[in-house]
Amino acid sequence: MKKSKLVMVGNGMAGVRTLEELLKVSPELYDITVFGAEPHPNYNRILLSPVLAGEQTIDEIVLNPWDWYKDNHITLHAGWKVTSVDRVKRIVHAENATGEKISAEYDRLLMCTGSNPFILPVPGKDLEGVIAYRDIADTNAMIDASTKYKNAVVIGGGLLGLEAANGLMLRGMTVTVVHVMPTLMERQLDTTAGKMLQKSLEDRGLKFLIGAQTQELVGNADEGKGGRVKAIKFKDGTEVAADLVVMAVGIRPNTTLAESMRLHCNKGIVVNDTMQTITDARIYSVGECAAHRGIAYGLVAPLFEQGKVAANHLAQFGIGQYKGSLTSTKLKVTGIDLFSAGDFGGGEGTEELVMSDPFGGVYKKLVIKDDKLVGACLYGDTVDGSWYFKLLRDGRSVSDIRDKLMFGESNIGEGGHEGHNKAATMPDDAEVCGCNGVTKGTICKAIKEKGLFTLDEVRKHTKASASCGSCTGLVEQILMFTAGGDYSATPKTKAMCGCTDHGHHAVREAIVANKLLTIGEVMHFLEWKTPNGCASCRPAINYYLISSWPKEAKDDPQSRYINERSHANIQKDGTYSVIPRMWGGETTASELRRIADVVDKYKIPTVKVTGGQRIDLLGVKKEDLVNVWKDIGMPSGHAYAKALRTVKTCVGSEWCRMGTQDSTQMGKDLEKAMWRMYAPHKVKFAVSGCPRNCAEAGIKDVGIIGVDSGWEMHIGGNGGIKTEVAHFFTKLKTAEEVLEYTGAFMQLYREEGWYLERTVHYLNRVGMDYVKKQILENAEKRKALWAKLQFSLDGEPDPWFDFEEAKVDTRQFEKLTVEA
Repeated sequence: MKKSKLVMVGNGMAGVRTLEELLKVSPELYDITVFGAEPHPNYNRILLSPVLAGEQTIDEIVLNPWDWYKDNHITLHAGWKVTSVDRVKRIVHAENATGEKISAEYDRLLMCTGSNPFILPVPGKDLEGVIAYRDIADTNAMIDASTKYKNAVVIGGGLLGLEAANGLMLRGMTVTVVHVMPTLMERQLDTTAGKMLQKSLEDRGLKFLIGAQTQELVGNADEGKGGRVKAIKFKDGTEVAADLVVMAVGIRPNTTLAESMRLHCNKGIVVNDTMQTITDARIYSVGECAAHRGIAYGLVAPLFEQGKVAANHLAQFGIGQYKGSLTSTKLKVTGIDLFSAGDFGGGEGTEELVMSDPFGGVYKKLVIKDDKLVGACLYGDTVDGSWYFKLLRDGRSVSDIRDKLMFGESNIGEGGHEGHNKAATMPDDAEVCGCNGVTKGTICKAIKEKGLFTLDEVRKHTKASASCGSCTGLVEQILMFTAGGDYSATPKTKAMCGCTDHGHHAVREAIVANKLLTIGEVMHFLEWKTPNGCASCRPAINYYLISSWPKEAKDDPQSRYINERSHANIQKDGTYSVIPRMWGGETTASELRRIADVVDKYKIPTVKVTGGQRIDLLGVKKEDLVNVWKDIGMPSGHAYAKALRTVKTCVGSEWCRMGTQDSTQMGKDLEKAMWRMYAPHKVKFAVSGCPRNCAEAGIKDVGIIGVDSGWEMHIGGNGGIKTEVAHFFTKLKTAEEVLEYTGAFMQLYREEGWYLERTVHYLNRVGMDYVKKQILENAEKRKALWAKLQFSLDGEPDPWFDFEEAKVDTRQFEKLTVEA
């Protein structure tokens, strides 16, 4: 059977995705020819910003290499521009840079001509050094300019303009952003979020001229009319020096060819729900050039949805229809998290839920209409952006979760999402990659059926995280959850996550060696693959920073898990558990009375004695947490944190006939010395007064056992899912030695342990002999480690009382009310 001929004009993401979908269902139906004006295979245009910023290379953003076209028997004419199309004879005519001409016949034509950047019609727009930001050539031109010139001006404070400005700044240029509107990214952010974004970027070194209107670009020759741009002049008469001017003031659908073909165009090439042009049913159009129901989309997710429908119809199935898309926005600037979707502007008939913490850099605005979430604008804390987007898209009622909606998915009854839990609890039909429409079930199926073990393999087979990269962390969590041990058995120098090729050791080493003090600095220095990291790497980097540079690096609460942000353990019904600290498991009548009064006052349903000799108040409402802490008047037990949890003790020689040492006092001394200590993972101590070991010191991270001559110290025990008996470490004579040796071991673990690595696994990795050499055989280092730990903990605030010092946003505990 003779194949039909399909010609595609344009070799971009939307068009090639259409071909990929077509090849899945009808690989033998067409002889395919592709014309692309750029001399490159299909690449990820979204990731040009990380390329400009030096975070990725051109090769790394190629989606379909040359071999892909060859393997799929596609004739690619890269570097050939289509000049005309004869719709009567169904022939496409193209020309390359040298003037050569070729033609191709078609039975079906796919128009994917994309969009053109809008250039301000001002004098000087044609000067050398005035460019748009749209493709690889523009990106390379900016990179080249950054090596030769100093001053850059970006006209346009939208998404693309800010990404360009950030990249040029990271390349060493002095960058000024000119924006005619009152706030940045006014289409994607409201006024408050826009101003917070501006302040954050100003803190990084960008300059802004808000409300400035460009009048003229001034050159360095012919009385300012020629040569290379040297300045930009505004309507108020002021000037700013500029060796490079980047125009990022919007895009326009590229309809020049379509109009010459007499296809109907109105805000783009007008198409119907099957992505056929309304003028000619043989011609289809997808991407930024297509206008569907009056809208030309500029984000990748809708374009891929269009491509799937077009492919379905080209394959002659004819059952798919494109009905339009709901879109969301993220900024690809390392260290800045923002997200918006839907109608976040509000208006008549809507209600707004707002949480604003300018000091902490967090702003959330949710817009509700008819008990449905219709818009979201997030700045600083975007972890729940994908969940809000799902609520918007599904159109489900939020009336039953309204009081918890502001505080995210983890507050509606599921456990706090630590590490893999979110991946484990997601349903199979939950969308993971919005750009490519990939669900968890699709990813899990590919991993199991094809035996995938790496993130790159998952990307290759499913496209998940292959576009904007914002879902990389979640994809890797699903991979770890599904592949299990096979995944962890990958390379010895296993990367911290899919956002980087660097392992934990390399990241921590770079932080120490180069005195990196912020997450953004780390990601820039180590050339992170994704602009903002993920839920796996951000908490790890945050811990490495504060443990490596205490009192200098700033803790980022938004890079901690939900329990650590709330300073309480969330339970499955959305309430919280409060466990106050009881030194060495000892309490007083006064403390017990306060606990009883709190239980009665706040109607706390369950009170339980824990295995760590403390009292757990279960069922505390989030809005009551602050008052519960205040009324109890006891320090935080850190039962929610990667920190010292408990020091379990027996009664010891003070009361027990068998006791040889005062274990209770020793336990209290240890706990008071180290209770504010954050660590790679949770840490538990125990002190027994004699070898009968009633406090179970043999299965703790540090176990101290009283003997006639003093104390035995055991390390690396674990009473969790897999019980590990602690290793005997050394014998000590005095309580002071117990404090010093324990503190030194803890500091060594804090400095060298990988995030989420328990002491038992740390010891298995480095070896007991190594730890003995550092602490037992090197007295000078031991004392230095103990001194460093004391320095780190000195003045460390109690998050239950010292809210400002501990950066606790107490507004997260307030019950939301909506005024009529």
